[in-house]
Amino acid sequence: MVYYNENDPFNVEWLKQLIKAGVIANGEVDGRSIEDVCPNDLKGFSQHHFFAGIGVWSYALKQAGCPDDKPVWSGSCPCQSFSQAGKRKGFADERHLWPAWFWLISQSRPELVFGEQVATSYSKEWLDLVSSDLEGIGYACGSVVTPACGFGAPFIGNRLYFCAAPAMREGLSPRNVTNEFRKANETFTWCEFERVHAKEDWKEWDSKSKIRVFADGVANYVGRLRGYGNAIVASQAVAFVKAFMSSDYYKE
Repeated sequence: MVYYNENDPFNVEWLKQLIKAGVIANGEVDGRSIEDVCPNDLKGFSQHHFFAGIGVWSYALKQAGCPDDKPVWSGSCPCQSFSQAGKRKGFADERHLWPAWFWLISQSRPELVFGEQVATSYSKEWLDLVSSDLEGIGYACGSVVTPACGFGAPFIGNRLYFCAAPAMREGLSPRNVTNEFRKANETFTWCEFERVHAKEDWKEWDSKSKIRVFADGVANYVGRLRGYGNAIVASQAVAFVKAFMSSDYYKE
């Protein structure tokens, strides 16, 4: 049984339908804010997906060959605080929810954590905080920036992906686990991808996601657009998970 945490009511119902259809792992959906979740609420579940959106992390794990009973935590913290758009309040923004997620991680100590964030100059400070917090409680961390256009998406979509696992295996420190992780990444598409979605002059990129425009008045247009727009690119996440699974650190 898998735990999903998502506080958007529209996405909560979406997740339930995806579970019912068998698209994502069978589980329960908790519609509360992550700030209201306690460690005891998480007991009895094999996987935990926070800021679950429309369940793409669960879908990506399945596509990468990771079994539903493999203990994994995932999360895509809200990116608005660190996006190029908006007011860029960063750590002062109330939507900066890494501290709430980190508290749950520190209390539950999961075997494996996958996460994702928008890739901007502002998110570098966010990654510094995430890495120092996790390494401070004994985790090794690895990260990489990948473009969605390298995985079939018709827009650039640079995103920061990271993973963390307890640094307890002999001879593996946070530093050399990170190096090992990056070495595995070198074989994947993002190292040699072509600018397949560049415009004719090869100097500009399409920045929009090409989501089909819905007719005026169609029910749930805003909810659908928000769900798609905030979701991670599945093929991008699949490649990231496979990269980690191919490293020596991954334990079957």
